[in-house]
Amino acid sequence: MNLEELLASFAGADEIELENVTIDTEELILKVQQALIASGAPSVAGVGVSPELAPLEYTVPIREYKGRVAEVQLGATKSEGGTRKHVVKLGGQTSLYWFEGGIINRPVVTFDVFDVAPPLPRAIREHVEDVWHDPAEWAKKAVKMGADLVTIHLTSTDPNNQDSSPREAAKTVEDVLQAVDVPLVIGGSGTPEKDPLVLEKCAEAAEGERCLLASANLDLDYKKIAQAAIKYKHNVLSWTSMNINDQKSLNRLLFDEGLNQDQIVQDPTTGALGYGLDYTYSIIERMKIGALKGDEELQMPISCGVTNAWGARESWLNNDAWGPREHRGPLWEIMTGTAVLMAGADIMMMLHPLAVKTVKDIILSMTGEKKSRKVRYEDWLTV
Repeated sequence: MNLEELLASFAGADEIELENVTIDTEELILKVQQALIASGAPSVAGVGVSPELAPLEYTVPIREYKGRVAEVQLGATKSEGGTRKHVVKLGGQTSLYWFEGGIINRPVVTFDVFDVAPPLPRAIREHVEDVWHDPAEWAKKAVKMGADLVTIHLTSTDPNNQDSSPREAAKTVEDVLQAVDVPLVIGGSGTPEKDPLVLEKCAEAAEGERCLLASANLDLDYKKIAQAAIKYKHNVLSWTSMNINDQKSLNRLLFDEGLNQDQIVQDPTTGALGYGLDYTYSIIERMKIGALKGDEELQMPISCGVTNAWGARESWLNNDAWGPREHRGPLWEIMTGTAVLMAGADIMMMLHPLAVKTVKDIILSMTGEKKSRKVRYEDWLTV
């Protein structure tokens, strides 16, 4: 029997096993491809027939957790002592991934508005320059562009800006509350000496509206902000710089001041795409896992400043090799927002209308509120 006859005899076999075989030769060439094809076995890619993909059953791994993220309500309706048309609820998760425990409260987007026009990139400025000098009108436009909430940044209170008084800042908050009926996030100027005074006065002006006071941190008088939130019925944003231990410490201090889990939202700081986003993702995920494992100091919703994407020079720098800035900038914010969304963010502070719309569309498609295009994974594969 020659080699071809030997191989032909194996045509119907699924496998060939040789026992007690010794081959002593200087050169041995086996051409078995034709025999394998004849037997119906899969061929090398690009040669002969293509096999059918075998069906594979997949069971989604579902984990159970003992902890739960607290639910925080932003905004208050008339029956609750406020004037908002609707409220926004954050958190409430009992699982790390949506497919494990469903969506309790969908993530939301808040649009950044400023009381004094900041030096923003042209790609953003061209969308809001008609309301640039009126924060109330800016807030109205933000709602029309899809914002679930509005964040009013009182940057004019900075001593190095206009050094406007807490009373003037409170008047701005009142104007914005009258202009829109969505919940508000009230931000200061980032000045440790002045922000507690500004937020205290604004909390008084917005009494009962359940705003989010942004923010308390370890470098300022967090006690004054916490007491204002309790007295005037608001929530507090607990902000730290990418450090879980600091986040836990600040949350613990806010608890000591009398705030409950359902009055605190955490902000671990958001690094932009290419500027620490991977670390931000890791921090958020670790915080969520800790919360679900039962760590009471982390069991609060998470806020992310997606606007930080515009701090990356690649998002706005004029460089033809990188593509047009009017597309590159929003894409930078979209990718940053999508990443923190996947990590577990509950509320995202954003700036560009296209970025807001895109991230909201992603959220709504994941919750089933918006029909999404089905993608066939088979289209990605070649044999």
